[in-house]
Amino acid sequence: MRNLKKKFILSFLFIFCALLVLAQTAPKIFYFNLQDVRLLESPFKHAEDLNLNYLLALDADRLLAPFFREAGLEAKAESYTNWENSGLDGHIGGHYLSGLSYMYASTENPEIYARLNYMINQLKLCQDANGDGYIGGVPGSKAVWAEIKEGKINASGFGLNGKWVPLYNIHKTFSGLRDAYLLTRNEIAKEMLIKYGDWAINIFSKLSDEQMQDMLRSEHGGLNEVFADIFAISGDEKYLTLARRFSHRFILAPLINKEDKLTGLHANTQIPKVIGYKRISELDGNKTWSDAALFFWENVTQKRTVSIGGNSASEHFHPVDDYSRMLTSVEGPETCNTYNMLHLTKMLHQTSPEARFLDFYERGLYNHILSTQNPETGGLVYFTPMRAGHYRVYSQSQTSFWCCVGSGIENHSKYGEMIYAHSSNDLYVNLFIPSKVNWKEKNVTIIQENNFPEEAQTQFTIQSKRKTQFTLKIRFPKWVSNQRPEVMLNGKPILVPVIDGFIVINRKWKKNDKLTLKLPMQVTVEQIPDKSNYYSFLYGPIVLASKTGTENMDGLFADDSRGGHIAHGRQVSQRDLPIIVGDKNLIASYVQPVQGKKLTFMLLNLAPEKFATGMELIPFNTLHESRYMLYFPFVTPEEAEKISKKIEADERERMHLESKTVDKVILGEQQPESDHAVKYENSQTGFVEDVQWREARGWFSYEMRNRGKQAKLLYIEYFDRDRSRNFDVFINDIRVGALSLTGTKGDKRQTKIFPIPEKMISNEILSVKFVPMPGSTTAKITEVRLLNTLIE
Repeated sequence: MRNLKKKFILSFLFIFCALLVLAQTAPKIFYFNLQDVRLLESPFKHAEDLNLNYLLALDADRLLAPFFREAGLEAKAESYTNWENSGLDGHIGGHYLSGLSYMYASTENPEIYARLNYMINQLKLCQDANGDGYIGGVPGSKAVWAEIKEGKINASGFGLNGKWVPLYNIHKTFSGLRDAYLLTRNEIAKEMLIKYGDWAINIFSKLSDEQMQDMLRSEHGGLNEVFADIFAISGDEKYLTLARRFSHRFILAPLINKEDKLTGLHANTQIPKVIGYKRISELDGNKTWSDAALFFWENVTQKRTVSIGGNSASEHFHPVDDYSRMLTSVEGPETCNTYNMLHLTKMLHQTSPEARFLDFYERGLYNHILSTQNPETGGLVYFTPMRAGHYRVYSQSQTSFWCCVGSGIENHSKYGEMIYAHSSNDLYVNLFIPSKVNWKEKNVTIIQENNFPEEAQTQFTIQSKRKTQFTLKIRFPKWVSNQRPEVMLNGKPILVPVIDGFIVINRKWKKNDKLTLKLPMQVTVEQIPDKSNYYSFLYGPIVLASKTGTENMDGLFADDSRGGHIAHGRQVSQRDLPIIVGDKNLIASYVQPVQGKKLTFMLLNLAPEKFATGMELIPFNTLHESRYMLYFPFVTPEEAEKISKKIEADERERMHLESKTVDKVILGEQQPESDHAVKYENSQTGFVEDVQWREARGWFSYEMRNRGKQAKLLYIEYFDRDRSRNFDVFINDIRVGALSLTGTKGDKRQTKIFPIPEKMISNEILSVKFVPMPGSTTAKITEVRLLNTLIE
């Protein structure tokens, strides 16, 4: 009897502890379905409308062509070009399913619904033809998945068995089917999703954990999240097991130990993995994984994020104590990163409702996501440079099929997802976006109207057939300049408490009750996170920026070239742009409102002399088709001349090299290498601090473009930090030189220039290949350029 009692107590304690842990990762609030939220007139509604037209402008049959090809069916149209016919075939088709699903849930537009059903039905034809549950456009699908099933794995950061991130590619289709079911309750999509999950279990079931982890070095999106979602949809534990197997421990382990090992890593490869850790923790109560996701979020948002809410330079995490690359690169924060960081933020807030999550979400949504859509054409942005004086490139619906087009057509379809939330008797207002929400459980509709941020207030109207008791909790953001909330109920001021960052009003609401909240704002200054002397200005939550010109914006609207998403136009020398000169403690006072112009300010105390009258600042999300400045350097009067000379010298050297460059590839970075048709055998990539490199014991090569047939020299930049590195350099299979390194130069990059044989100068494409001598390895090479003349 005593043993039985003891077992009962132990069982009770075990169950109690398990429930306690699960409660820590379970939702505390619930978001409204998109069908219950509708946007009202505002920049967000305008963005939604433009995106609806962009979705309908895309040809479904062209997006479906890669899936038909791989299923052995005759396609109804030719595949789109750009990334859609150069290795990542079909990835936009998956995003398209998600974008259509979000848009239909947000608008109930019948054309969108018809297009979504057409996509699903056509993809079902492909799945049925494949016969094993597979749906994908990965070139050579059957061969690559057969190899992987048998354990033949050759993985690198952006490749798997010679293909361009096939796991990342199929993740988009998985996600699209999931979204089609969860957002529109399409039962065919659910059936297809589960069959696709069974295909994945079959393909990967024979792989050992070691093989799985080796394979996961290749970018794979958020497959762990989507497999966890299939478990939640089906209730079958085998999908959750697969989700855990698809969780990359190389990233997870340091996060569990609260260690920052992110510098140099490809940013958007990692963020979806962390989303998966968080999703799994919600389903199995693994608080350790949930805490790891939170640590990642804190690290990225507090140490690696610029004022607009974005992160990464050239797609990679730079050192937390050195933002110089962020400030000089034309490849600033990637839109996909913020898309995924907002997704992670939404998940974290649901299980731990805290003001800091909403602060970040608002910052990223208003200043990065909203700014990445051209307000006239609906074109979408990949990189948002922080480099002063540069510009963004916009997609075109028939030419541009980058990852950020895929995430972009989702971004502008789901603005309603985070505005409101609820618990059993509380309604939360998280964001001040004009909209109405239908709270079905209470039979209440709340309408939010404003002209924010032009007017610093928002108004709520309660619509209900009878008096209804509930608590309205309105976020009281930290950027409000008045510390006491100013609230009017039916035209009369009321006193309200602020609890945990929310104004709390509990009452029995009646039909047409009106509540007005004042949101007074002021200009604030935000220093760049590495604490160097660069500052950004905000008005409330809105980041301000200045136009600097519209000249030489080459490729402003992207063609279908592999590098069309990058703003390749002339880089303005930083010495030609303004700096703030004055007292650091007075910087905010140098920004003054411009009378008669809403949301327009003048930045004063600028040098050199041509900026003495100041520069206008406007919300960055309204600044388009122009060069701009977001971060302004600051100096004291004593430092001004000295710093100006240093900037001029550094810029002169860098821009001199750029002026001689016919083509270049940055090694170890996904897009530059993909854009130059990288090929390799027994090769790997890595980084020293935030500088990427590639080396090989086998070989690697690139297709370089000899624009204008001007190239006369081959320029190579590399690290000489490893002993006995001996390798040959080939152009079009002809040996043009060799290097033998001693490993004595450390982390200072070295350069070598080889003449290009005269008979090759007329070639439009030059294939540059690096081959180690027997038993050796190439150097860690960082850049390869074609030059038109010697560097003096």
